[in-house]
Amino acid sequence: MTSMNLDQLCINTISTLAMDAIQKANSGHPGMPMGTADAAYVLWTRFFRHNPADPAWPNRDRFVLSAGHGSMLLYGLLHLTGYDLPLEELENFRQWGSCTPGHPEYAHTPGVETTTGPLGQGFANGVGMAMAERFLAATFNRPNLPIFDHFTYGIVSDGDLMEGVSHEAASLAGHLGLGKLIYLYDDNGISIEGSTDITFTEDVPARFRAYGWRAQEVDGYDLNGIETAIRAAQEEADCPSLIVCHTHIGHGSPNRQDTAAAHGSPLGEEEIALTKETLGWPADAHFLIPPKALEVFRRAVEQGREAQTQWQTMFDRYAGEYPQEAALLERLWAGELPDGWDKELPAFSVTDGPLATRKASGAVLNKLAATLPTLIGGSADLAPSNSTLLKGYGDFQRKTPDGRNLHFGVREHAMGSILSGMALHGGVIAYGGTFLVFSDYMRPAVRLAAMMGLPVVYVWTHDSVWLGEDGPTHQPVEHLAALRAIPNLVVIRPADANETAAAWRAALERRDGPTALILTRQKLPVLFETMRNSAQQVTRGAYILVESSGAPHALIIASGSEVHLALEARELLAQRGIGVRVVSMPSWELFDAQPLEYQETVLPPQVTARLAVEAGVTLGWDKYVGPAGEVLGLERFGASAPYQVLMEKFGFTAEAVVERVMRLLGRAHND
Repeated sequence: MTSMNLDQLCINTISTLAMDAIQKANSGHPGMPMGTADAAYVLWTRFFRHNPADPAWPNRDRFVLSAGHGSMLLYGLLHLTGYDLPLEELENFRQWGSCTPGHPEYAHTPGVETTTGPLGQGFANGVGMAMAERFLAATFNRPNLPIFDHFTYGIVSDGDLMEGVSHEAASLAGHLGLGKLIYLYDDNGISIEGSTDITFTEDVPARFRAYGWRAQEVDGYDLNGIETAIRAAQEEADCPSLIVCHTHIGHGSPNRQDTAAAHGSPLGEEEIALTKETLGWPADAHFLIPPKALEVFRRAVEQGREAQTQWQTMFDRYAGEYPQEAALLERLWAGELPDGWDKELPAFSVTDGPLATRKASGAVLNKLAATLPTLIGGSADLAPSNSTLLKGYGDFQRKTPDGRNLHFGVREHAMGSILSGMALHGGVIAYGGTFLVFSDYMRPAVRLAAMMGLPVVYVWTHDSVWLGEDGPTHQPVEHLAALRAIPNLVVIRPADANETAAAWRAALERRDGPTALILTRQKLPVLFETMRNSAQQVTRGAYILVESSGAPHALIIASGSEVHLALEARELLAQRGIGVRVVSMPSWELFDAQPLEYQETVLPPQVTARLAVEAGVTLGWDKYVGPAGEVLGLERFGASAPYQVLMEKFGFTAEAVVERVMRLLGRAHND
């Protein structure tokens, strides 16, 4: 070690920390951290602007480890540069209760900007972060007051670039000319199954150039070459950059370098000792951090404090000249909505109907746009159909970055991940829409958004087989059940325009996770509930929409458009002297969060004759109907026909509901 130059000492510190932590855990991926330590060292010590004492500084550079399996690279850098991540946490890698889980987790470890591991997600998250930075800069920066002026960096892998979501996101990033987006590509040519030549032989730099990126190639161990490439990338104002770093997986390991064996398994004590000897490191030293190396990394603490202090001075000047804008930003950074954000929320009357809930959503969105200046979103090439267009607010494009309408193209998966990236960046309220059936394409991104607790809003329209003639390929059947299975995703399927407005309120007030709005294509009557009542009740997930004149004989529980079917059936049953309570249940998740007392007020245990009505698979409804109840749903795919015909053919008629309720009552009487 005495003859080792300081740069190499620092790089070897990163590598050996990764080796030691993974070996102690007897689990992990050592090859990637060892192979990319040099490039990461250059980025983090010569370019990366951050403040370890304040990981939430709004104008920090963002760093995304898209190749999340290499998490020990990030944990090592965070510890070394002074984040609140003690060495003991590295020694406790992948163990219960540690701050160093197997893959990076947002809000779990200080300095981790996004949860990564499912390959390609971090790549697309970074695109969203860069889009948020550009929009906020265009919206809030003023002459000589660039309060938003930072880069988004990332390390991406062969696997990231194989995943389709990265193709979608890269194409959009190139189109938008996101010049502050810079990715280092760990081009080591190895995946779990061996050489990438067995599946991945495309010309990656050429592909990215075709997308509109600047692509450079460097030796991943030429520190000056890496620095020169990053500097050149920073000067590209009009296009994102990919720096192809030709590296070796497991770099320095005598027997594992350039092999798949280095990817996902500890090197083993014997190989680690040999590797340390090769690196000029004490073979018997574990978690060694030489003081000289630590001194280099810890410069980030003072540099970060100074950078943030300078920025804060500028922001204080900004606040003096533009107090309203500054106050808005401070509320948004605190996770709060502006005062009076809901004052323009519309209330719909019976005479406004019938109205598809997708159309009602569009009307609500356009009212909200006036009071939420950073509400920004769009659709996967379906804005006219999803009603997600903000009228009069321009398009977010290369030359108009202050536009608030995002056009994702037919890229649902990237849209989901980009929305997460925008939410992770902060300062914006992001939403995105497509047909409900295409939520399948977004599911990996939705799952991670729920895991991270991101306040993203998904606008999913054409919510059932009642979209009609487009047929079963476009008719969601199993999708509600699939989405409800995702923890921390709140699914709201409103029954009319007022419930839709209330659903938007609930979605925007929610700050600890994403919300899915499930909206109709077909027109629905406006219910007689007032806006205020609907808002209060929708946030409870379910409520008594119509009560029977006396104690109810039966309950009909429904969501969305089927609520209207339940109301029709109730009228027919009333003519027979049967008292039925109709419960609108737009959201299981919100209802389940209510106190038991409220739940039993809405669904009294003594009323066992219960029928749930929803145009989808019945999975999960048994929780609400109980062992004596039934569910009218669909356990098959749809068909192509006008929706009125489908309702009749599939048994979704008032008469069919009445028949079901009478059967339940007869059974209850016999019991």
